[in-house]
Amino acid sequence: MSKRVFLSAPHMGGNELQYIQEVFESNYIAPLGEFVNKFEKSICEYTKTPYALAVSSGTAAIHLALRILGVGAGDDILASTFTFIGSVNAILYQNANPVFIDSDKNSWNLSPVLLENYLQSCKTKPKALILTHLYGMSADIEKIVAICQKYNVYLIEDAAESLGATFQSKHTGTFGDFGVYSFNGNKILTTSGGGMLVTKRKEWMEKALFYATQAKENTMYYEHHEYGYNYRMSNVLAAIGVGQMEVIEDRVLKKRQIFQWYKEFLSDVDEITFMPELPNSRGNRWLTTLTFEKSNYIDIINKLESINVESRPLWKPMHLQPLFKNSKSYVDGTSEELFKKGICLATSTTLEREEVKMIANTLKEVCR
Repeated sequence: MSKRVFLSAPHMGGNELQYIQEVFESNYIAPLGEFVNKFEKSICEYTKTPYALAVSSGTAAIHLALRILGVGAGDDILASTFTFIGSVNAILYQNANPVFIDSDKNSWNLSPVLLENYLQSCKTKPKALILTHLYGMSADIEKIVAICQKYNVYLIEDAAESLGATFQSKHTGTFGDFGVYSFNGNKILTTSGGGMLVTKRKEWMEKALFYATQAKENTMYYEHHEYGYNYRMSNVLAAIGVGQMEVIEDRVLKKRQIFQWYKEFLSDVDEITFMPELPNSRGNRWLTTLTFEKSNYIDIINKLESINVESRPLWKPMHLQPLFKNSKSYVDGTSEELFKKGICLATSTTLEREEVKMIANTLKEVCR
């Protein structure tokens, strides 16, 4: 291809520049202003969650959630092992101990069976679970919620990749104690960088706002009884987010259409398995992901690169990362197998059918 085809490129909706212009005219450039409020409101209305807080990143949102839940040094925090490191870095910020739980083949997401088996057998009770909805596809969330409630474990949903995904018509990120969305550069919506924390509990959201704005006490002067963070999103980025939220359903539908195109064009390749979608769920198909039983995924990535198309391996599980070599894990090999066999295909919402067909045909050349 003459132009570079990115994995998941930003795609503006049309009104972002107008809203940025309004921000500049108002001179509310800093982390205050009407577009921060509008962006938070749009997330609340779309996901049907009562409270939302716009912050600097998804990791910042997870960090705030852990702090509010009282996570501290020595606490065990469960987490999906098959994920991006941004999902779990905040555990280290709180000097807590990550404990990684493997995936299941039904969803590629965290296994409810392994989760309950671990909670039944562990000697130290974990304080919380950070569950990732991988590649925009819902985990088996109702089972996981029930297990967390049974064992009194807080649930933080890392829905960074899954804005617009649902389970039983309810949005991912709204089942647990906290939910987290990301608006990084390659997500289904982007504000260039940023995140959102959501919850049903007003007092938790008030505390999150307090910590996210340097933990300033309600005084005329700057007084601090606790430490906080500079975690709020700027009005400029929020203006982009407002424009992006106007097209969220269009983006979900296009991502799903691209997945269907890949599935159609690759239907005659027997060795391929696409990431499954659980019954009664709707993934946003942020990235089209698949595994190969015989072909080497590195050869496929290199072949796609030769025609200027970006692709990449699936996430390397956290329990295999050198950073976590001394961390506990409860795994059965599922995520390791997926990592060894799978890739993410280009899924930018600007792709057209013929471009997807060409990518699929190139992939098939290697598989033959």
